[in-house]
Amino acid sequence: MAVCLEDVVQARGLIQGVVAPTPVLPDPLASEDLGVRLFVKAESLQKSGSFKVRGAFNKIAALSPEEKARGVIAPSAGNHAQGVALAASMQGIRAVIVMPQHAPLTKVVATRRLGAEVVLHGASFDDAVAYARELQQRHGYTYVHAFDDERVIAGQGTIGLELLEALPDLDVLVVPIGGGGLIGGMAVAVKSLRPGVRIVGVQAEGCAPVNLSLKAGAPVSVPAAQTIADGIAVKRPGELTLPLIQRYVDQVVEVSDDEIARGIAHCAQNLKLVVEGAGAAGMGALLAGKVPLAPGQTVATVLCGGNIDGNLLSRVIEQVMVRQGRYILLKLAVVDRPGALARVVSLVAEAGANIVDIFHRRALWLAPLGKVGVELVLEVRDAAHGEEVRRMLEQAGYHPERERVGEWPD
Repeated sequence: MAVCLEDVVQARGLIQGVVAPTPVLPDPLASEDLGVRLFVKAESLQKSGSFKVRGAFNKIAALSPEEKARGVIAPSAGNHAQGVALAASMQGIRAVIVMPQHAPLTKVVATRRLGAEVVLHGASFDDAVAYARELQQRHGYTYVHAFDDERVIAGQGTIGLELLEALPDLDVLVVPIGGGGLIGGMAVAVKSLRPGVRIVGVQAEGCAPVNLSLKAGAPVSVPAAQTIADGIAVKRPGELTLPLIQRYVDQVVEVSDDEIARGIAHCAQNLKLVVEGAGAAGMGALLAGKVPLAPGQTVATVLCGGNIDGNLLSRVIEQVMVRQGRYILLKLAVVDRPGALARVVSLVAEAGANIVDIFHRRALWLAPLGKVGVELVLEVRDAAHGEEVRRMLEQAGYHPERERVGEWPD
């Protein structure tokens, strides 16, 4: 194998004092719901906001003086960018980062603040890779791969060493997969020290080449990457990482964007942690019941990044609140005369619901003459309270219709 336990141990010695050992935190609510002891490794609290600085520093610190003098270049969907930028700045090295054109603005700005030059090119991570290779050839930069590099993989594996020290009785480890550097390095460390630990990888359904590649016996590309988990939107696993997954990983599951969103919201609401889509993929898989678990097992997942755009975070939490029944949309018709809408508002207040939005429509709703259509977006305590509000309006003679999740066309 390209990477062994000794490489991971050496990497830990090199990054010690530079990279923060992140906390392993219990998740009481999910533990109760799943019947296990669930813990999270909060790499979202790492310097630069993700685990990527571990592999980047392990790689860049080992470059020769001549390689450092040429400067480094790296393609990234966002987190590797910040890891390389931070590691390069610590070494006093020029860094050029190629990111997809639609990379989250938060990650672009953060990378520039760390001193790197950012070039936006292409629609996906793989497009950024191709252009970074072109620039490398043109300008002679030293290339730092996001995942398919022995020293990068070994650096990411240091998370596994920290996790086993905190949880010596670990039974199941759940790790998000993009290119495979994180799960490859962690799997080497964990399986070498605790062969009985079951390791489950998680990919986003909108970009899931790993199971296809495992079946083919070689890296296979998928044609598109469409997921809110941009940090794992990698269309082809690595030549070095796929064999590590084949050897050490027991199962790879796939999660929908809705399941990832639920993971993000769970971390924000219950763990008080801001986690991006890629970082929440493992939590999403666990909450969705996609990881086989036995009662009482000690389970851990890696919250591998926290660099989520604020607008996306707010939309995710709002969407999850809708699915939890905390937000409801009611449509009803009222008589078109002064004071009619005020009565509806008073009834909603009496029922203890909060009006988030209210829309007053005539022509667009095709309401009967003499009436207007009203749409109410309400914040309620839970699904039962939402139904109570609907019934109260029904009893007052309004006959509200409840709009449900999933009624929009794809």
